[in-house]
Amino acid sequence: MANPYFQFKQFTVWHDRCAMKVGTDAVLLGSWMQVADARRLLDIGTGCGLIALMAAQRCPEGQVSAVELDPDAALQAQENISRSPWSNRIDVVCTDIRTFHADEPYDVIFSNPPYFVSSLKCPDSKRTAARHTDTLNFDTLMNKAASLLSPCGEFSLVVPTEAVPSLMASAVSHLLHLSRHTLVCPKPGAKAKRTLLAFRKEMPAESIIPETLLIEQSTGRYSDEFQRMVKDFYLDK
Repeated sequence: MANPYFQFKQFTVWHDRCAMKVGTDAVLLGSWMQVADARRLLDIGTGCGLIALMAAQRCPEGQVSAVELDPDAALQAQENISRSPWSNRIDVVCTDIRTFHADEPYDVIFSNPPYFVSSLKCPDSKRTAARHTDTLNFDTLMNKAASLLSPCGEFSLVVPTEAVPSLMASAVSHLLHLSRHTLVCPKPGAKAKRTLLAFRKEMPAESIIPETLLIEQSTGRYSDEFQRMVKDFYLDK
């Protein structure tokens, strides 16, 4: 049986009632996204609340809105957050992001979104909703992010590399411009399976050149760059 919780340096995340468990994708995004000096942050599809908690740890003055559609996951996120040092700075909202409204725009928006389009679906309806784009496709996601993002804000997300062209097309249609681009390779010589992307409303002065992040330098040994990224979160880093 899988461990029902994951212990980080400053907080613990229980994920036994969530369709999607704690994984490397979420930790990558939570470590990579830029949150310095942000006042208002939005997590689209918070799940167990992991990335919202990472954002609160990294951004001492930030207030985080954590939106989650599934009631069980939203409740577990709230429980995880209530046990953390930042319970007064993270607000869990159980609602559909498609109908979510805010009084003010957000400086930082982030999401580890559903991304499977046509693959075989899991019989578990909650896991399907968390993994597939049926309930939140890329175009809807980019449109909502664009409407909620402040003029100088940034929207960051992690997706399978094969989904990047579709996501880029949706970004262009909603006037969002690529500001950061990192290819995530599991080991030397392997193709990038995940990509970290960030978008802004402002057009960059120069073309964005993709960077590469290597997870493992050799079998069982994390790369120095990955260890630097997660050192404030993983217990053994």
